[in-house]
Amino acid sequence: MKILLIDHHALFREGLCLILQQMPGKIGGILEAGHFADGMRLAGRHPDLGLALLELKSPGSEGVVSIRHFRQRYPHIPLVIVSSEEDCGVIVKALNHGASGYVCKSSTGQVLLNAIDMALSGSIYIPAQVLRKPGLPVMQKNDNKDNRRSKNNEYCLTARQMEILGYLIAGLSNREIAAATDLAEGTVKTHVAAVYQILRVKNRMEAARIAGRLGLADCIGPDATADAMQMA
Repeated sequence: MKILLIDHHALFREGLCLILQQMPGKIGGILEAGHFADGMRLAGRHPDLGLALLELKSPGSEGVVSIRHFRQRYPHIPLVIVSSEEDCGVIVKALNHGASGYVCKSSTGQVLLNAIDMALSGSIYIPAQVLRKPGLPVMQKNDNKDNRRSKNNEYCLTARQMEILGYLIAGLSNREIAAATDLAEGTVKTHVAAVYQILRVKNRMEAARIAGRLGLADCIGPDATADAMQMA
């Protein structure tokens, strides 16, 4: 898998390269661009590109509008924003314009890796400062076509979050969920926090209760439940 970095600071791109080398699996190459237009051209020249990281303030970028431009041209490539902009309003706009995640530059390398893991799994990474502000309209996109999960779009849960919810209903701990899904425990914690925020609950018991009341438990496939029973 190739990764594209679009950021006007060469030193920061160099630091990102060191962090990305910690990702499991082999990276097929890291492409770098200091200008948004150059990044768009690089994406077009590499059809095997698997991920893009973008600084909204890069030259040529129109801020969150550039996210829409990128997604319209390359809808199959997850786009994670890595930016010095930490305003919650901007973050929400970025996610609503199609970003697969938003990581502030003040975050740790592990947070970035967790966000990338979520983006590659088809989910969306929402920063903690947004999750702590209930009421902000973060509308997550889910392209999963599985009919048994057809209700989840109404509640803005991605396929991965529905899977995590299934394990929560079954009573698994974060560590057990990580083992069942091959995700890092930190990534599982982020998914769980997102599920709590979307369902407006504070713990597993409330999540299970609200899921049952909304009929979400019926939308969760049997795989998660079966795996949970085997681990219990």
